[in-house]
Amino acid sequence: MSELRPSDVVVIGAGVVGAACAHYAARAGLSVTVLDRGPVAGGTTGAGEGNLLVSDKQPGPELALALLSLRLWAELAENEHDFEYERKGGLIVARTDAEASAMAATAATQRARGVTAHAVDTADLPSYEPHLSPDLAGGTHYPQDAQVQPALAAAALLRSGVRLHTGVTVTGFRRGRDDRVLGVRTSHGELAAGAVVNAAGTWSGAVAALAGVSLPILPRRGFVLVTEPLPPMVRHKVYAATYSGDVAGDDADLASSAVVEGTPAGTILIGASRERVGFDRSFPIPVLRRLAAQAIELFPFLAGVSVLRAYRGFRPYCPDHLPVIGQDPRVPGLWHACGHEGAGVGLAPATGHLIARGLTGKDPEFDPTPFAPTRFAEVSS
Repeated sequence: MSELRPSDVVVIGAGVVGAACAHYAARAGLSVTVLDRGPVAGGTTGAGEGNLLVSDKQPGPELALALLSLRLWAELAENEHDFEYERKGGLIVARTDAEASAMAATAATQRARGVTAHAVDTADLPSYEPHLSPDLAGGTHYPQDAQVQPALAAAALLRSGVRLHTGVTVTGFRRGRDDRVLGVRTSHGELAAGAVVNAAGTWSGAVAALAGVSLPILPRRGFVLVTEPLPPMVRHKVYAATYSGDVAGDDADLASSAVVEGTPAGTILIGASRERVGFDRSFPIPVLRRLAAQAIELFPFLAGVSVLRAYRGFRPYCPDHLPVIGQDPRVPGLWHACGHEGAGVGLAPATGHLIARGLTGKDPEFDPTPFAPTRFAEVSS
């Protein structure tokens, strides 16, 4: 491994969020070193589907972050290496008239914040997805929704003049006057830096603890099924209306709803489940069967399709379902970019953009206060 040389910024984590922070900091003229104890995209990023969504965001700070990210992803796709960027659009479908009415109300509030959303009658659903179940009560089409291959995206963002060291574990922080962070201690020695960005995904709480501060980030396990390669059968990212409620839920128990989408390789990805079980890495067969059954309800042809494999990952869950972005006033020199749960890929560029502007003393494009690292301490006090 090459020598750990001093940098303006050290980013802990080589997932897509850490890669985006490094990319935009380097573009702002800072020297950047990225450290990860595993490989690039070896955690949550590598176990994700690569969704870039506005369809599942309620009006508020996360939607503002998502809209900025969509614009930045489009710019990156034009200028960076290929990472399978697809403007495929999203289609939310309702099983009942009540779900359809609730979807329409949500879409109206989203449109007022800059989201494009079109109501789709039951009779028109086959023009969007010919193989959908006929037993549906309508849908909403979101043409802005897109997808990338997440591991390729992280790797592309790291090709921006940053120094990357994998297989390096951060074990502590170098501190100076007023307890300011002056770098990190690692399994391969010390590394001096003017600022440190904690982008360690589900392990960000543990990294924060090394600096003596608390972040309530917990792992939330999820599974994805991967089918055999097929001719193009699913055009959009298609999911049930109950999906957004599962994302916003606080229950630790299992929640799942159908999410189905195709890939350029021809495989179909089927999710999505959520449960807080720590870092339990087992594969409970009932959960996988439940996902398959819910997908078949949306696309009956899947009953005759083979599943090649399943994989699971751990999303970095925050109690208020918002990421943690910005400088930590409790520890000068420490910045956080974590807690995005399942939206990390979609929100990564905007997160990196905000971090880079903060590191260089520039004003953000919108108020970052809702993402403040200290908001949890304020709630509990």
